[in-house]
Amino acid sequence: MICIADDLEEGKKCAEIAEKYDQSTSPGYDGPSIFCTIGVHPHHAKDWKSGDVERLKTLLLSSKKVVALGEIGLDYHYDNSPRDVQRSVLEEQLLIAKELDLPVVVHNRDSIEDMMQIIERTQPTKAVLHCCTEKWSDVQAWIDRGYLLSFTGIATYPRAEEIRETIRQCPLEQMMIETDAPYLAPVPHRGQRNEPAFVVEVVKLIAELKNLPLEQVADQTVTNTMEFFGLPA
Repeated sequence: MICIADDLEEGKKCAEIAEKYDQSTSPGYDGPSIFCTIGVHPHHAKDWKSGDVERLKTLLLSSKKVVALGEIGLDYHYDNSPRDVQRSVLEEQLLIAKELDLPVVVHNRDSIEDMMQIIERTQPTKAVLHCCTEKWSDVQAWIDRGYLLSFTGIATYPRAEEIRETIRQCPLEQMMIETDAPYLAPVPHRGQRNEPAFVVEVVKLIAELKNLPLEQVADQTVTNTMEFFGLPA
């Protein structure tokens, strides 16, 4: 499991969770290993201040369980931070990821044009567009750059045909699946608190859309995730 942070304080807590739930460091613990990401979400970009570059770098290097920088990005839907500030903080964090050779988990909402311009300038080594809800024409360039798209339970909703078409077009080798728990529970669990186990409903949907065996979709998306985040086999 990967615990995603959206500000620096939450990043410290995610790292603590990841360290606690680790078979190699916690005697008697035999559950799943938990990893984490640390980054500043666009909603919190307004709180970015002098010194946060070094603070973020320190947190990213504080534990081997930190496997990516994120969740970072742009959000022009809610505009909880000024757009120019969002763009500046995103670019700074992408440069940190490149310096530290870390993959990035990217949030995008109603901001794909500015997002792609910043990606073109910074050219991160590895990037995944988290909770992809974009139509294919908006993210084809993302795929062409070798990056990944990650899909959630939203793809199972009746009005999500544009997302389903993006799934049809996206190569399976450039796809991940996520819960975004506790939000976005898929059909038939919509309205409930989302759980990691519910991710199988997204796997079923992708298998149906691509006319592939469920096991092939599950195996390939797990492989993609392990390789992207550099997780131990």
